[in-house]
Amino acid sequence: MHILHTSDWHLGQHFMGKSREPEHQAFIRWLLETVDEHSVNAMVIAGDIFDTGTPPSYARTLYNRFIVDLQKTCCQQLIIVGGNHDSVATLNESRDLLACLNTHVVGGVTENLEDQVVVLKNSQGEPGAVVCAIPFIRPRDVLESRAGDNDIDKQKALQTAIAEHYQRVFKLASDKNLPTVATGHLTTVGGQMTESVREIYIGTLSAFPASAFPPADYIALGHLHRAQKVSDQDHIRYSGSPIPLSFDETSRRKQVLLVSLDSEAAPDITELDIPVFRSLKSLKGNLETIQQELDKIDDDDTQLTTWLELEISTDDYLTDLQKPIQSMVEDRNLEVLRVRRKRETNEASLQRESKETLDELDVSEVFARRLNDEELDDQRVASLNQAFNEILSTLDEPDDEPDDEPDDDSKASERKDEKELSV
Repeated sequence: MHILHTSDWHLGQHFMGKSREPEHQAFIRWLLETVDEHSVNAMVIAGDIFDTGTPPSYARTLYNRFIVDLQKTCCQQLIIVGGNHDSVATLNESRDLLACLNTHVVGGVTENLEDQVVVLKNSQGEPGAVVCAIPFIRPRDVLESRAGDNDIDKQKALQTAIAEHYQRVFKLASDKNLPTVATGHLTTVGGQMTESVREIYIGTLSAFPASAFPPADYIALGHLHRAQKVSDQDHIRYSGSPIPLSFDETSRRKQVLLVSLDSEAAPDITELDIPVFRSLKSLKGNLETIQQELDKIDDDDTQLTTWLELEISTDDYLTDLQKPIQSMVEDRNLEVLRVRRKRETNEASLQRESKETLDELDVSEVFARRLNDEELDDQRVASLNQAFNEILSTLDEPDDEPDDEPDDDSKASERKDEKELSV
């Protein structure tokens, strides 16, 4: 039984004002060829299929066309679970229709746990594996808030509730007496993050321990964009995003994971490298150094224009450096998306920073600098950072409830607990 694990496509993402549609199209073409090449029986997409809860029309078209085209390959079973960027309502609106195309969509946690148990067939058409298709879990899905709980109590209660949800679904799946796969879309303890990953704070729970997962044969995770094992356990994996979603992801190769399941042995896991469809490069130094680095770039190695981030270690780039930088990339298949000034910890750098624009900084950098202006102890800084990240996570999380739906007291209390700032 061969299962392909991928996640975090983020269809519809705009990167510094640029569409990723050409890269996603190239990735999907490669993926369809790969499933035939490796005789894949089923595919699991572990969350964040879309970048926002209201994806643009071209992203929906890519999604629907991929599902149709997958049926023309040897891989005719697809499981999609929702991530924190996905809207439960958006994913579920076409769920019944896509079921006719052998696609099982789990946009969010449902009351009927059987909805999250999917039996997959092997190449002989016989049951070959069972999947605990668990999506991104929101606190309201598994936990009722209780007045008077402090942050530690809330964290313990939520971790226990999520672990219990996994165990209940796993119990239903294990009754099938088949190799078992569990999915998840969350941050695990020790997981390595990148710029493009905003920390998920599920209520007050920042990371889920690997020891709390059920004893599935393989655990297919999404959310972290860097492919990695969890706690050095070979069978608990993040596949990572198929394309780099930030400049700091360019140093690591991108991959999907081919998982071969056998009831008599541990799963065999093969990392399949994804080609680079567009290069993203981050260059640092003075103008001379950057010119030398640009001369080394083979901008003909990919059809798509190479995107650049430059960090310049010199002054007055707002007036003097724009023309030289433009001349460096002129008539080449290169485009500069961001120019940043090197951060230095001296008085001269403070004067240069006063000339910075907000375009050079992301919201996290602005908040971090604001904290540095205050005399705060480490505990208070940590508390403020957690509160800030909770707010950012709620901005990313799609609101699937109608605006005119009345809130009862329990829902209001629940939302308050999820967004409460422990400052």
